[in-house]
Amino acid sequence: MLELAGIIILGIIAQWLAWKLKIPAILPLILIGLFVGPISTLINEDGHKWIEPIWNGETGLFPNKRLFNFVSLSIALILFEGGMTLKKNEIKNVGSVIYKLITLGSFVTFVVAGVAAHYVIGLSWSLSLLFSALIIVTGPTVISPILRNLAVKKDISSILKWEGILIDPIGALAAVLVFEFISVGSHGSESYTQEALIEFGKIIVIGFSIGFTSAYAFATALKRKWIPQYLINVSALALVLGVFVLSDLFAHESGLLAVVIMGMVLGNKNIKELKDVLYFKEAISILLISMLFILLSANINMSDLALIYNWQSLLLFGIVVLIVRPLGVFLSTHKSGLKLNEKLFISWVGPRGIVAAGIASLFGLKLESMHIEGAEYITPLVFMIVMGTVMLNATTAKLFARIAKVLLEKSEGLLIVGANEPARLIANYLQQNGRRVVMIDSNPKSIEDAKKMNLDALVCDIYSEELTENIELNDIGHLMALTGSDAVNDYAITKLSSFFGENGAHRLISKEEMRNKSNDPTIGLFSATDDFFNLNEVIRDYPKVNEITIESKEHYLEIITKINAEEKAIPIFIKDNKSGIYIIDSYNIEEEVSKDNVLMYLGKTIV
Repeated sequence: MLELAGIIILGIIAQWLAWKLKIPAILPLILIGLFVGPISTLINEDGHKWIEPIWNGETGLFPNKRLFNFVSLSIALILFEGGMTLKKNEIKNVGSVIYKLITLGSFVTFVVAGVAAHYVIGLSWSLSLLFSALIIVTGPTVISPILRNLAVKKDISSILKWEGILIDPIGALAAVLVFEFISVGSHGSESYTQEALIEFGKIIVIGFSIGFTSAYAFATALKRKWIPQYLINVSALALVLGVFVLSDLFAHESGLLAVVIMGMVLGNKNIKELKDVLYFKEAISILLISMLFILLSANINMSDLALIYNWQSLLLFGIVVLIVRPLGVFLSTHKSGLKLNEKLFISWVGPRGIVAAGIASLFGLKLESMHIEGAEYITPLVFMIVMGTVMLNATTAKLFARIAKVLLEKSEGLLIVGANEPARLIANYLQQNGRRVVMIDSNPKSIEDAKKMNLDALVCDIYSEELTENIELNDIGHLMALTGSDAVNDYAITKLSSFFGENGAHRLISKEEMRNKSNDPTIGLFSATDDFFNLNEVIRDYPKVNEITIESKEHYLEIITKINAEEKAIPIFIKDNKSGIYIIDSYNIEEEVSKDNVLMYLGKTIV
């Protein structure tokens, strides 16, 4: 009982440390697992582990094959969640670079890493290709924490983010298929008989059939309200476990394929209840991942670590990092428009993640139980690649980004909270003047209208942590709150300024501040006398942005006086040829302006 409780507690502590230190969770999880597992044997006088998942095959936390069963079911749930995140429209919308990375790049990794494992480590061709299939995946859980504190171009962060998201289920599916082919065709030999091919075909057919059928059955049950709301999440959990076991009964080792397919199909169904299922599965996955990697790391023995304590393993790691990844990236980005330094940075950031380590442990256990020669190398080798790439990228990504000169000198992107008509007009004007603008709103209709104007817009709740964890917003340094809610505007400035307002955070003046005629210079966007209602009224009658070239400081003061005297006009920006567009200080008309600066204002034409 103490060991089981300790695993859960240590797992959550590791997740908290990862969040606090902004590093991938897999790093502290595996380190803790190694410490309470094989490393603890060097500390204990009796040579036993502090946590022993399997002890002599009979005693311990998981006697006999119970650990194998727990790992199998856990990986099934994790892969199901990964499958649900893969959307068809995301594949259609991603750029050619991302598409090539998850296809051509994966193929390059599969072939070149397989050849390296065979000739460097001496593994059989079947195990070498299994190893290379396992290290295809990267995953968003390891990419996001590394990139979150790097202000790089949106194109770079988008490529790495979407590669991680899309390659997770695709890479897992590829690894499952390779393992199935190996497990039915290589019982200690290299010959693939007709019987093995038939068995492999049966696995594919049954896995796809049960996965598709179960997904459509569950989707139908949700649409027809056959399952009450409070039972939907646990029903999905039971269904995943049931599909995994049922598929394995019909065709041994087809369960993982079935749950990945089921997740992909359900993830592309437009059923609102499935969003709750995904959130529930994410929570379950966090708990399972926390337990799983401490257990799997603790289950490694010192003899397993000794297998990779040699120059051959170091050489293999170097080939994966310095040859395999760059080769895949450069082939995938050929004629893409990316600069050499950007390609080099993408090549450097390729940490392997949770799916790779989890499936490697599962397959390693299975292959060892089948007494396949060399199977004992699979788990420690993949763990070495995972640990090595995560630690390398987590510690050197920022330094390499600075050397490669892909770090932005200043975060000039602008986040607008609110996608109403005035906000869309302002965002469109800024975008046309070369500024990167991102709009967020919880109203899908407003976001849809913004996208029709080719604006970068996201349906997002500002109270959600999802916004601050979005690595595609790393280049945002300015914040404007333009909603009709004073509370939302105030919250945006209070909570989001530290993330997105390093170069300036502004909100509209509230109704109460207008009534009290507040003179606080830290509040009030554009105008000290115009709240959202007034802004909306001006835009309704005069939906345009006017420009006036300033001839002198006196000319500027004259124009500002006229605009402030006009009810249907609001000053918004000044364009400086050196510093670009900046927001006018609502309470200070003594702006630093010079000849040929441009004053921009909303509403009625003044001169």
